[in-house]
Amino acid sequence: MGIDRRNFFRSLGLTGVALGAGKKLSATPEQSDEKEFYGILYDSTRCVGCQSCELACALANGLPEPDPEDYPMPGTIRKTNENRRTVINAIETPQGEIYVKNQCMHCNQPACAAGCLTKAMYKTEEGPVIWRDKKCMGCRFCMISCPFDVPKFEYHSPNPDIVKCNMCYDRVKEGELPACVADCPAEALTFGTRRELIAEARRRIHEDPDSYYDGIYGEHEAGGTGYLYISPVPFEELGLNTKLQKKSYPELTKGFLFSVPSIFILWPAILLGIHNATKNNAKTTDDDE
Repeated sequence: MGIDRRNFFRSLGLTGVALGAGKKLSATPEQSDEKEFYGILYDSTRCVGCQSCELACALANGLPEPDPEDYPMPGTIRKTNENRRTVINAIETPQGEIYVKNQCMHCNQPACAAGCLTKAMYKTEEGPVIWRDKKCMGCRFCMISCPFDVPKFEYHSPNPDIVKCNMCYDRVKEGELPACVADCPAEALTFGTRRELIAEARRRIHEDPDSYYDGIYGEHEAGGTGYLYISPVPFEELGLNTKLQKKSYPELTKGFLFSVPSIFILWPAILLGIHNATKNNAKTTDDDE
């Protein structure tokens, strides 16, 4: 079967564009040229490990309900997968058992989006990092790029998706809280602009220094993230990666992108163009018949 030249170059042109960037705080984001991202502050001093966030996430996203026998236990690390976008873990620390929530960090400059040649992984103006299935070509560069090991692939599905927390983007656009925030009975999760959340985190640390470790995880890690953490213990004791660089990871690729031959960067886009053109041509042939 031949490839329709018009469909091929239309598809290649579109994919080539990829190389071309429980509580809500009440303050209104400042209107400026630089839109302020929304995010979520997680306070592990308030988390009781009830897993309400896990259930709320599953119900909001049409995922299987959590297994009641699968609950946080010290010594067992529960991970996100294609059936769950957030998990709570129980960590034994010098200050006793402490809970920690894990999910997509919604980086300010996400490596997953920088590594995606078709912009299927996308940082929205509101802040959430989302995956757009109609743009994905299945390369899984996002999985390799993520410093937090977040995106998961549906290996057992005949029509696989990339799965991760999207901060309930549809709800955020409608002015609603993310499901996990809305359903947290202990108010361990706070939704707001990133500026507000950092200010709130500093306020809590300043007003009760005996209860908090002096730091905000995500304020600078990997160039800053939309999910922010405060804790009664140093973050490495919660299993959070404290060895990440402060600059965003996409900055590491700038020199590479200007030095490698164009064919190596364009090759995935070319393959996707061939795939789409072949698919479109096959559909045209079937219609003609």
